[in-house]
Amino acid sequence: MPADAARILVVDDDQDVLVAARLLLKQQGYQVRTKTDPQAIPSALKQESPAVVLLDMNFTQEATSGREGFYWLQQIGELDPTVVVLLITAYGDVEMAVRAIKEGAVDFVLKPWQNEKLLATLSAAVELHRSRREAHNLRSRQQRLSADLDQPFGDLIGQAPVLQEVFQAMAKVAATDASVLILGENGTGKELVAREIHRRSARADEVFMAVDMGSLSETLFESELFGHVKGAFTDARSDRAGRFEIASGGTLFLDEIGNLSLPLQVKLLAALQNQQIVRVGANQPVQVDVRLICATNQPIHEMATAGTFRQDLLYRINTVEIPLPPLRERPEDLALLVRHFLDLYRTKYRKALTGLTAEALAHLRAYAWPGNVRELQHAVERAVIMSEGNRLTADDFPLTATPSPREAVAFDSYNLEDVEHEVIARALHKHQGNVSQTARELGLTRTALYRRMEKYGL
Repeated sequence: MPADAARILVVDDDQDVLVAARLLLKQQGYQVRTKTDPQAIPSALKQESPAVVLLDMNFTQEATSGREGFYWLQQIGELDPTVVVLLITAYGDVEMAVRAIKEGAVDFVLKPWQNEKLLATLSAAVELHRSRREAHNLRSRQQRLSADLDQPFGDLIGQAPVLQEVFQAMAKVAATDASVLILGENGTGKELVAREIHRRSARADEVFMAVDMGSLSETLFESELFGHVKGAFTDARSDRAGRFEIASGGTLFLDEIGNLSLPLQVKLLAALQNQQIVRVGANQPVQVDVRLICATNQPIHEMATAGTFRQDLLYRINTVEIPLPPLRERPEDLALLVRHFLDLYRTKYRKALTGLTAEALAHLRAYAWPGNVRELQHAVERAVIMSEGNRLTADDFPLTATPSPREAVAFDSYNLEDVEHEVIARALHKHQGNVSQTARELGLTRTALYRRMEKYGL
């Protein structure tokens, strides 16, 4: 906030002090309001929204205790915690100054003041007010975002038993600071789960910082996550905090962590183990305090076994593991989701739609939904936009003709071993090599599936 835009409120029962302050501060471009009665402070805060209050310590004649100043210091803090208070008094002593700082004042000014010192103190106070306002606005945005998620689990909609298990796990882990690893295919809602865990945690009023690890190049990784100092590299024109520092006190969500290369995994592990980072170009470590939530659509356990993902990093990030079921494994939720998205988009696009036909719902049920809930959401949005009738029909959903996983599979041979080999191979391909998901669909334990994979050389 530039000086000429900053509002200063001066409260003192001495008219000479008020005149002197008004003349000095107006010359510097400040907007100055003065009051002789501290009882006017609440209305002045509401009407003027000052950045800084210069507050006298004593308003009763012969008073030297500062009791009134301390009282109004507390009142200002309760009315607007972003306002910066500078206390002024003719009776300065160290003990009173220390108490004033402890109770919320930023500085202590003795009368008669030195103009240069007062202006320097005031300039710093205005900058502090700007920082407080920015922090306050950030917290307010965070709270508004959280308030929008007013359903039991935000936008995680469903009644299927497999999803209820996810809700139970989220409720248990949210109250802790444990690291969480969310596993699931694209479009299953991994970030929604992460945000909901944050919203229900003790860190809910702090920052939720999401980082797409798959989009970070090798050269940008350290700068983005750990920050840099001015001159660290060609484009580093100023100091910049990284995602870890920004998220400190809150939650850091690392999406698609399975895409990290081994060298970058080493750097991330060091930061997590030490709970500190070093900005690029700096030597001094910075302590950070983040609650870590990670997510991936990769078969990360198999990657750890194969050596493409560090086992020690996997231990660090998955204190609690939450697998998200694909949409095809909770078909009973499809109609519920369609109605939710239909209500959302007919309101957004002001369409007088009453629902969808039974044929349309059957058409949607027969589709495999490789893109899961995200794909379904986009399909409903497009259908609402392009529809011309009052109900959505099957023709409003031009879905890609992919076979449903429930369709029969043809085999070249009916030899049981050949059939078993083919079914396991197709299931592994479908789940992109994820052994846990493949075993779940085949009704096998992971150990039993590994034995069969070894038998058939898969």
